[in-house]
Amino acid sequence: MADISHARSDLTGHPDAMEMRARYDRVLGGRDVALVDGPVFLAGLYLACSPWIVHFTANQPALTVHNLIIGGAIAVMALGFTMAPERMYGLSWAMCAIGAWLVVSSWIAGTNPDAGVIWNNVVVGAVVFCMGLACAATAMRVKKRA
Repeated sequence: MADISHARSDLTGHPDAMEMRARYDRVLGGRDVALVDGPVFLAGLYLACSPWIVHFTANQPALTVHNLIIGGAIAVMALGFTMAPERMYGLSWAMCAIGAWLVVSSWIAGTNPDAGVIWNNVVVGAVVFCMGLACAATAMRVKKRA
């Protein structure tokens, strides 16, 4: 059996320690918006499930498909923000556009939507828009620091 009693528990003596520390600082420096990633994901999941939660699948089939697709897209964007933040924060403005679209989509994609459907999409759209603004503001602040 090998004697590993002389092994150190930290990486301070590793030849690439400074490079790794700089890389982690660069990657984690853009993570100021990590608190927004989870709520964005949940908003996307809620939007995808909202036709069944608010019960408008039977009388609004086009809006049902619309909310399912847009909700899935928002959830995928949130996963992208979490997995590859440096590459994805440019899409935070797209999330703002999606939020603005959700506010008006009930009247455009739906046919005679009732108040519950309208309020659902307006509230989710406003939440997504505000979270997109938070992501965009953080991305611009990180870009200024770099």
